[in-house]
Amino acid sequence: MKVLCALGEFQYGSPARGVSAEYADFLPALEGLGHSVEHFELLNREKYENLIDLNRALLAAVETGRPDVLLAVPMHYEIFSETLDIIRKNTATTSVCWTTDDSWKYRQMSRFVGKMFDVITTTYPAVVSSYRRDGIHNVFLTQWGASAAVLQEPQPAKECRFPVTFVGSAHGNRRRRVEQLRRTGIPVVCFGHGWAGGTIGADEIRRIAHDSAISLNFANSRGANQIKARTFQIPASGGFLLTEWAEGLDQYYRPDVEITVSRNPDEMCDRIRHYLNNPAERDTIAWAGFLRTRAQHTYESRFKELLHFALERRKIDDRFPRASAGAVDWNRFDEAARRHTVSPGLRILRAGLVALRTRVWRAAPRRRAARRILFELSWRIGGGFTYSAGGWRGRLFPRD
Repeated sequence: MKVLCALGEFQYGSPARGVSAEYADFLPALEGLGHSVEHFELLNREKYENLIDLNRALLAAVETGRPDVLLAVPMHYEIFSETLDIIRKNTATTSVCWTTDDSWKYRQMSRFVGKMFDVITTTYPAVVSSYRRDGIHNVFLTQWGASAAVLQEPQPAKECRFPVTFVGSAHGNRRRRVEQLRRTGIPVVCFGHGWAGGTIGADEIRRIAHDSAISLNFANSRGANQIKARTFQIPASGGFLLTEWAEGLDQYYRPDVEITVSRNPDEMCDRIRHYLNNPAERDTIAWAGFLRTRAQHTYESRFKELLHFALERRKIDDRFPRASAGAVDWNRFDEAARRHTVSPGLRILRAGLVALRTRVWRAAPRRRAARRILFELSWRIGGGFTYSAGGWRGRLFPRD
């Protein structure tokens, strides 16, 4: 099977942020299943003059490569809804969207783009009912995981270079949480965007997890705590995972048997001290977590189920006549592209938003605050129009 992966090679599309987990894990896993895999860069804006060029290039890749499956991991509005509709109506390619952060993105994004793909995934069981309530029945419940190609057996705690590490961006309350631990004498070493250790790529993340007696995972995000990709990457790398609790976590690992869990900062501090002082217990749990991950939580098993669901869904979905030749309707795309232009009135709106400073976003750079204000207005007022070629944010801030 031919699979075209439309996703960012680097975190947030920036080479300075290091290789993304999706690029590092998804492609090897699909290749491990025997599929022919190609990558399409979706997030690095430097590769395209504008979003019209990005979408034109994606359609050309589908038309010439004729993939059986398009697996897309969009961040926001990179792929026009018109582009996805053309792929569904005019090609034999089955389109699949891998979503992230549905705990808060469902309301802003997923409920609008869900019907644009043949299949949309979610890693949040509680959100499945929301999809179905909104008439989106092509949803597939899955979860993050780890590529079997990067599995590494644990090493004893006494051989680890780092006592305690955290890998991830320094956003939210993470700086404060780390400082609280350090004030108690716990030597936490941090890596990632915003930390002194700097940004690192996926390969280095795995090496650090393997070489740490304890790897911390802060599960915070907007809203409730999340089960993140790092939840599976650390045990897969032979690391010992100490994570904050997130709903549903015990469906994937047995707490205090395969991983360990904390529900508040004091408990995290106590558990760190306990396992640093009891390395044999730590080693036993690390091995149990590794074995559980290898047996049940690889992306090879995740994608095998997902691709089977997607192809079966394609067979029964008769909303559109399916083309076998794969010829793209370029005239329709050109019509959509013409709606992506920026009129003088929109330029004035952009300048006004950038100049605006509000109490809510007063600490953010003006351009970022302007994008946020426009996006919040767009999805609330325009709904799915936000993700079309005529969407306001994509037109006014195409390179952000």
